[in-house]
Amino acid sequence: MASLTLENVVKQYGRVTAVHGVSLSIADAEFVALLGPSGCGKTSTMRMVAGLEHISSGDIRIGGVVVNHRSPAERQIAMSFEHYGLYPHLTLFGNIAYPLAVRGTAEREIKSRVFEIANLLHVEDYLSSHPTEVSSGVQQRVSLARALVRSPSVFLLDEPLSHLDAEMRSRMRGELKRLQKAKRSTMLYVTHDQLEAMTMADRIAIMNEGRLQQVGTPREIYDRPANRFVATFIGEPPMNMIDATTANADDAILLRSANGGRVALLDGEPRERLLGAAPAVGGRVAVGVRPTDLDVVAPGNAGIPARVRLREFRGDDVLMTFDTAATRVRVIVQRDTAPDVGHNVVLVPRGDRLHLFSAESGDAIGHTGDRPDATRSTPL
Repeated sequence: MASLTLENVVKQYGRVTAVHGVSLSIADAEFVALLGPSGCGKTSTMRMVAGLEHISSGDIRIGGVVVNHRSPAERQIAMSFEHYGLYPHLTLFGNIAYPLAVRGTAEREIKSRVFEIANLLHVEDYLSSHPTEVSSGVQQRVSLARALVRSPSVFLLDEPLSHLDAEMRSRMRGELKRLQKAKRSTMLYVTHDQLEAMTMADRIAIMNEGRLQQVGTPREIYDRPANRFVATFIGEPPMNMIDATTANADDAILLRSANGGRVALLDGEPRERLLGAAPAVGGRVAVGVRPTDLDVVAPGNAGIPARVRLREFRGDDVLMTFDTAATRVRVIVQRDTAPDVGHNVVLVPRGDRLHLFSAESGDAIGHTGDRPDATRSTPL
């Protein structure tokens, strides 16, 4: 295996810049997910790494060697894309075996490796069939098997699980991660599915509009998003954003929402952490709080006045949507939480789980983080 490095890589299509100076280093045997919405430039980035797209500027290194002008075959990579690209005249066995056969691998080894990867991906019963004779899910698993049967320097996987059903996707996430660790493979995995990225990757690189927004471990990105885009893109349901202004309250920082409700009272350790970065009194901020980090309490308490708009039963919990004077807020509560549609309540964000963002740039101002001694409001 080998490391993979992108240095200020740019991709232009005529006057349109699809990838803006992306720099990313992936260590040997590391699993990195390139995550972002459709059209953000992640597939163009992968295709440049693969040698399928010309690099407008910048360098791509595999194992420390610049490969800008090398063909895909010369880059020692294995690829699996959302569109399977299987050879229709070959059986599924022949498709999986093809990259080994063209390299002159012994027939006994080919059979051994094909059956091993076929069993792992649960396609062993279809090996004598042709691509047109099996479902799209089987075809996608065969495409993935064809990439994984080799031992290249770098694996490039673009949405390889997108056409699988939910149960198979869940199973394959674990198997693919286990295989990557067992083989110590260097892997760049493109996806728009945050669950895939969060559960599988050592690190996540988030893209939007052709630019890298943040690179970090799943925990770092979830707990300390670099900007509003990352904060609302990671997490399901997404992080709530509440526009607020700062105000004095003795020696604490008081954040008030547009309708005058108290968003949070920051004191103690959270206050010290944010005091130097927060705007002056009267400054505008966006307060981010995840749906799991709000309490629903009775009217008359300090907090954000709200009315229940919707209750969605999800089995272990309930997703509630609230209307406030300024915005709509979603909260995950226990399944027996009392208020029903139309009831008035107060929402109280946890002071130890707040994220502050600049109202102008959207960049993170700071995060209060976890406090082991944090207490929660008394729920309804």
